[in-house]
Amino acid sequence: MNVPQNLRYNKSHEWVLLEGDVATVGISDHAQEELTDVVFVELPPVGKTVDLGDPTAVVESVKAASDIYAPISGEVVEVNDAVEADPSLVNTDPYGKGWIFKLKIKDAGQLDQLLDAAGYEAMIG
Repeated sequence: MNVPQNLRYNKSHEWVLLEGDVATVGISDHAQEELTDVVFVELPPVGKTVDLGDPTAVVESVKAASDIYAPISGEVVEVNDAVEADPSLVNTDPYGKGWIFKLKIKDAGQLDQLLDAAGYEAMIG
């Protein structure tokens, strides 16, 4: 299973890439495999403020619709329009071109609640 070591993970299968005070958020390879073919992504509005655990985006597959939860509190500062135009990017490149939104971090201490790669691998094991 491909679990990048440089990311942090939420128990609800979102990943976080930290770049300064901005967190890029997507769903893990494991999550996209469980969903199967992603056919629609509903992005949050830029400027929306979210709290840890808030449903922030929606990913729909041929099997189900799944909420994407905010892994930390913050403000949506960017969304990935490419996944709205081509939802399959979530399947083909979940850790790259398939990212979903970026948050300006409100409380960096919340990052300590996220799993590292080894912890996430053990959870999905």
